[in-house]
Amino acid sequence: MDVLHREVRIAATPDMVFAYLTDPAKIPRWVGVEASSDPRLGGAYRTVINTGHVIGGDYVEVVPGRKIVCTWGWIGSTAIPPGSTIVEIVLAPDGRDTIVTVNHAALPDRARGGHAEVWDHYLPRLAAAASGGDPGPDPWAGDSPHAAI
Repeated sequence: MDVLHREVRIAATPDMVFAYLTDPAKIPRWVGVEASSDPRLGGAYRTVINTGHVIGGDYVEVVPGRKIVCTWGWIGSTAIPPGSTIVEIVLAPDGRDTIVTVNHAALPDRARGGHAEVWDHYLPRLAAAASGGDPGPDPWAGDSPHAAI
C-alpha cells in the first residue's frame, strides 16, 4: 500500500484553510452536506457527503494553522471502516498563499483510484471556498451517491 499524495495551492492563509478543514460550519461549503468536528487530540469528526457516504474518524494530531493528522474511513463500510486509514494534511505558507499537502495512507490498493478521484474532486472545492469564492453546490452531495466514493 502506497501513500496517495495530492497538493494544491490556495489563495488564503494557513489559518483560513485550517478553519475550512476543521470548522463544522465551514466544511459543508466545500464537501458534503453536514459535518461535526472536534479538532483536538482524540476528538472525532464526521462528514455526510450524501445519505450513502459518510466519512468519520478521530484526530491524531492537530497543530492549528499547520497540520492535521486523522484516522479516516467510511461509516458502515467493512472494506474501509473509520480508523482504517490515515490522512495527513500539511499547511505551508507560501507568500500570500498556502500549499496544502494531503497524504492518505493505508488505503487498500483496489481503493486508491477511487480515493484519488475523491481528493481530485474536493481539493479544488476547498481552494475555492477557503479563498473566499463559491465552489457551488457539491454534485456528489445530497441523495445522488457518486460511484467513485
